[in-house]
Amino acid sequence: MLLNLNSAAMEASGRRPRLLLQICLIFSTLILTFFSPVVRSSSTLDLQILSAERRVDLSSHIIRVSLTLKVENVGTSPASEILLAFSPAQVDHLAWIKAGALVGKKRKKSSLPLDVKPSNILDGPNGTKYYSVFFTSQLGSGESVSLEVLYVLTHSLEPFPVEISQSESQLVYFRDSAVILSPYHIKSQETSFRTPTNKVESFTRVEPTDRSGTELKYGPYEERPSYSYSPVIIHFENNNPFAVVEELVREIEISHWGNLQITDHYKLAHAGARQKGGFSRVEYQSKQPFGGSASFKHLLAELPPRVHSVYYRDDIGNISSSRLRIGAKKSELLIEPRYPLFGGWKATFVIGYGVPVHDYLFESADGSRYLSYSFGCPLAETVVDKLTIKVVLPEGSEDPSAVIPFQVEQRLEKKHSYLDVVGRTVLVLEKKNVVPDHNSPFQVHYKFNPVFMLAEPLMLVLGFFLLFVASIAYLHMDIAIRKS
Repeated sequence: MLLNLNSAAMEASGRRPRLLLQICLIFSTLILTFFSPVVRSSSTLDLQILSAERRVDLSSHIIRVSLTLKVENVGTSPASEILLAFSPAQVDHLAWIKAGALVGKKRKKSSLPLDVKPSNILDGPNGTKYYSVFFTSQLGSGESVSLEVLYVLTHSLEPFPVEISQSESQLVYFRDSAVILSPYHIKSQETSFRTPTNKVESFTRVEPTDRSGTELKYGPYEERPSYSYSPVIIHFENNNPFAVVEELVREIEISHWGNLQITDHYKLAHAGARQKGGFSRVEYQSKQPFGGSASFKHLLAELPPRVHSVYYRDDIGNISSSRLRIGAKKSELLIEPRYPLFGGWKATFVIGYGVPVHDYLFESADGSRYLSYSFGCPLAETVVDKLTIKVVLPEGSEDPSAVIPFQVEQRLEKKHSYLDVVGRTVLVLEKKNVVPDHNSPFQVHYKFNPVFMLAEPLMLVLGFFLLFVASIAYLHMDIAIRKS
């Protein structure tokens, strides 16, 4: 009897750890369910792509990709978003992305903008990253929608060979996939690459593959499962300017007395294949336009209309090789650095100009004021690795805030200039990997007491008054050692 009691007690004690283990497993599952990032919702899994067409433009060192998708909800629950998949290398070089829903028929088609945000779900196979495109209304079961996605990649072309002589053309590698990386099953898809010239040294074949002129087409491919990937390498000629601004610091100084002063400080580099050997000015001039085809010596800056007091100089001094054309809608400044830029070469210079303040400064209904100006770099087809915009507000301005259509870093500084008493508030905006697609208006709102406009005139009046008083006192003083 005692043995039976002991065995029952041992069995009960053995069940306790198992029960505790089961409770811990259930509790940990609940915690992971509620607090860990969502891997993939069931409604997202229920989507499939009926057709996909991707067009990759390789004609510049800025890669522009257009992706057209027809998406269908094959599940039973509605879907509110679709995931876009990118490889880790593409995410590191992704500068700009937007999406829209195509509505209408054929020639009357229009694009309805959609929100695009980085997704917080876990990485997919091989480190795949996701962006979420949110529908304006939920996509019901059996419904379909056509989407257009545009995104821009920078620093994605690899020069090969990495060094070339002055007379050689520049060849580059571009690595991608013949099929579209996606977490969804794709029924039909095709991809096309457009090169700047028809000189293509080599390319990977993934049948069916077709090449005609400057276009290289992969597909169509049918019934591709999710996360399909077929790596391809395209080796082609690209002599377009690889103009990269390593750092651009722009200062916008607001004056309520009628002027808006803009000063841009550039650190420009040629990011293509490095120059091998010495540079011959005679050979460069005599063999134009073929000598030094991979270099560039002109840059076009698009400035606002009605600019005045335009200047362009480098660290050495003034440069006269620039031409300015002022128009009603825009002004164009064609600049020529002191020397042509080959691969690995750099140049630093400053562009400054003024514009009427009433063209860009406005007053809100609540009495506050706001500046509306263009974000980005005015140089055409240029990548900016780091852009810093400093908006110098008039002395006495309060509560500055910026409204920008994309994510930037913001901070406040102080600047002291002539005739300042307490200093001017400076709103600093910083963004990395900036492309021409970022050239969109942004606003800076602030409050200003008009009484502060009298500060500088009063200081000038007081200064002259004290000078006259000092002059009168000096003239009436007798500083002789003894009287005559």
